[in-house]
Amino acid sequence: MKTVLRHVPEALLPGTRPEQLEGPRPNIGVATPRIDGPLKVQGKARFAGEVSLDGMLYAALAHSTIARGRIAHLDVSRAEAAAGVALVMTYRNAPRLKTPQAFGQGSGVAGAALPVMQDEQIHWNGEAVAVVLAATAEQANYAATLVDVSYALEPAITDFQRAKEHAHQPESVLGESPLLEIGDAESALAKASVRVDQIYTTPRHNHNAIELHAVTVQWQDDNLVVHDATQMLNGTVSTLAQVFDLKPEQVRVLSPFVGGGFGGKGLWTHQMLAAAAAKLAGRPVRLSLSRESVYRLIGGRTLTEQRVALAANPDGTLAALIHSGVVAMTAHNSVPEQFTFPARHLYAADTMRLEQQVAEMDMLANTFMRAPGESVGTFALESALDELAEQLQLDPIELRRRIEPDKDPASGAEFSSRHLIKAYADGAKAFGWEQRAAPGTRREGEWLIGMGVATATYPYYRMPGSAARVRLAADGTAHASTAGHEMGMGTATVQAQHLADRLGLPLDRVSFEYGDSALPAGAMAGGSSQTAGTLAAVEAAVSQLLKDLLKQLPRDSGLHGCKADALVPRDGGLGRSDDASVHVPYPTLLRQLGVDHLEAKADAPAPMELMRYSMHSYGAQFCEVRVNAITGEVRVSRFLGSFDTGRILNPQTATSQFRGGIIMGIGLALTEQTEFDPRSGRIMNRSLSEYHVPVHLDVPNIEVMWTDIPDPHTPLGAHGIGEIGITGVAAAVANAIYNATGKRIRSLPITLDKLL
Repeated sequence: MKTVLRHVPEALLPGTRPEQLEGPRPNIGVATPRIDGPLKVQGKARFAGEVSLDGMLYAALAHSTIARGRIAHLDVSRAEAAAGVALVMTYRNAPRLKTPQAFGQGSGVAGAALPVMQDEQIHWNGEAVAVVLAATAEQANYAATLVDVSYALEPAITDFQRAKEHAHQPESVLGESPLLEIGDAESALAKASVRVDQIYTTPRHNHNAIELHAVTVQWQDDNLVVHDATQMLNGTVSTLAQVFDLKPEQVRVLSPFVGGGFGGKGLWTHQMLAAAAAKLAGRPVRLSLSRESVYRLIGGRTLTEQRVALAANPDGTLAALIHSGVVAMTAHNSVPEQFTFPARHLYAADTMRLEQQVAEMDMLANTFMRAPGESVGTFALESALDELAEQLQLDPIELRRRIEPDKDPASGAEFSSRHLIKAYADGAKAFGWEQRAAPGTRREGEWLIGMGVATATYPYYRMPGSAARVRLAADGTAHASTAGHEMGMGTATVQAQHLADRLGLPLDRVSFEYGDSALPAGAMAGGSSQTAGTLAAVEAAVSQLLKDLLKQLPRDSGLHGCKADALVPRDGGLGRSDDASVHVPYPTLLRQLGVDHLEAKADAPAPMELMRYSMHSYGAQFCEVRVNAITGEVRVSRFLGSFDTGRILNPQTATSQFRGGIIMGIGLALTEQTEFDPRSGRIMNRSLSEYHVPVHLDVPNIEVMWTDIPDPHTPLGAHGIGEIGITGVAAAVANAIYNATGKRIRSLPITLDKLL
């Protein structure tokens, strides 16, 4: 289908040339503080774990301590007798539930396709074996420690080295083939006089959002109401309906505020357990996970072992590009950490071989984590390119200039928008790249100083199925609504800016409603796709509203007979492009129609642009480090990200997103690692005192800049930017460490013991 559509004229493909609202605008492109900010700093933003319902019980969990087996002995009598306890739910008395569909199975979005407390089987170390309901959270937490359980062990694969013995290609990698071959890359590698062939490894990572996962649930007759912290409202509705054998309209999910998602705020077992316990008890239930429970029940990034082999032609172009390897996964989910995706689209090569395999383990199902695949894949690929540049005695930026493709290397498709070389040039000038010296030659006292660079990349996505409703009132205000999400990235603010400019209204005359599945189906907050999906839906709804308005206008209206494409929304009303003297305020228009409001709902057009073009965001990550020659301590002293991500809609919130991604990338490079015991499958460092994320003293001044060149094939010319900031960062740090010390580290995180 993609091959065919690349030859179809754009005019026949709806959605590939959206209206860009070109020219100066009072809101789009203007730095605007988040409109949800005051609510949060005043404590008025109510999160899922703060919803209070009459008669509510508090839930706590008891977790399994084995990776695989069955419950042999279970005694809950002491827990039931504890003060304040109303109910203890186990597999013996839990309501009968259907096995949820995992992400990628139909409309399912569950973390794994496993039964939820339906029998005595244990599938991973940390699985919930009991839910305790009590009058207070403290009483529930204490009673959960009184659950007495022992197990009959069954053989489990919890060692990655053993699991690799049975590694295999998955059916697909997020819909793409796990193997891509162009020519004979291995032969080209063998013939090359200049080549790199290395193994790079990355560890497991856990989600650590500030807001712990929480859910408050209530049954109203046969209807389920869920207050959740989720990135996927509509998927949660459909999956919960499937699990509890309900119609989707019987499930309502509300999630107006999410305190950090990054891929981890999806549908896990705790929401289903809370809903089942509430049904069993006949009372509302709140379940807030502890930090340890988050590590036990919420998946994170899986480990990878990657081979990157590069062969150079005499002119510095690539004769071969090989990127292959294996990741850990379970048999019950399909999130294969698509680390080969950057290599498919970034660089020109005569031959190419890209392959991903999975090794199945008995563990908590892994899931998406900010730029899944691309964040760890760019570490390996961009580190290898730095090694090749060293062998070729080329500047790393010059090497990338020589292998810049004119079309997508894997598919042959035209790029919708690509200005990576400009991003490199702008960033190099701003960072002072010309000051970079030979490895190990810059020093200040005990500190060795080095610079590194790497490419950032992440796909542009716009998922199908988004819709929006727009309401125009007689007082000249407008309101848009869609079942989207606000996780702190500025979604509500940007969409309000968009609505204001699309209708020609001041920002304080518009509002944007989200976070409720009762609203029109919204875009999932994942894959950096929500902004584009919501923009397209709001554009479609506004277009429909204006068409409906024109149809109803009386003949004496100054806009009667005007075609929709000749309307000019401005100054709180509508004008005509063919007659600048005509302008009718919205209150006047609605008074002429004799109504107090107009409303229109519309679906976003299908994302046909993705079928026709190769669509990605890009960036150049520049890093300066200082490495202590005595202790091996690494300090990132300067960082600059230069991005090519289409049109920037709000510079203030965009800067925050870029910086946040870069900070997570510094953690990826230097500190973060989940300690997984290969003997038991147990996560050992299940707290922020032992799992080290970057703190303020770890983070230098971070500068960000961007090309701000609109992509003509996306809504408002914008790309999502939530994830690209983390990509390339680990490689930039590693390459800077090499430049400082002359030591090449190919295994993350880069801790001081690896440098001593």
